[in-house]
Amino acid sequence: MTTRREFLGGSFLAASVVALGALKPASASSQTFSGIIYTKSNPGKWSKKIGSHAPQVSSAGNKVTITTAHPMSQEHYIVRHTLVLEDGTVVGAKTFYPLQDTKAVSTLELPAGYKAKFYATSFCNLHDLWVTESQA
Repeated sequence: MTTRREFLGGSFLAASVVALGALKPASASSQTFSGIIYTKSNPGKWSKKIGSHAPQVSSAGNKVTITTAHPMSQEHYIVRHTLVLEDGTVVGAKTFYPLQDTKAVSTLELPAGYKAKFYATSFCNLHDLWVTESQA
């Protein structure tokens, strides 16, 4: 039987793919999804939350490390990171558990030889979905 958390996580992942797939013609900083997807350049109502919610991306080869400098408490935490290709394909994800994970850091892999844009997402249980665009 699926738990509520697994159901919500799966629903969030599906919504992320749809939203990011729709961004293909534009960049992730597009105003098209203002109020749904937040970025450093488009933080909307969360302008004071950029530093602790926008995912930071570093890469070495096909390994991508996503870090969200966010405290992890049971009341307020990062739920999930995803790594999404330019065409909307989700290639990796990590779900966090606030009682187990003290930091929101994940290392995920791009496909071998991938050389295009990709998106790192960070979903906060209180402050919505944040996206950082990067280039492989």
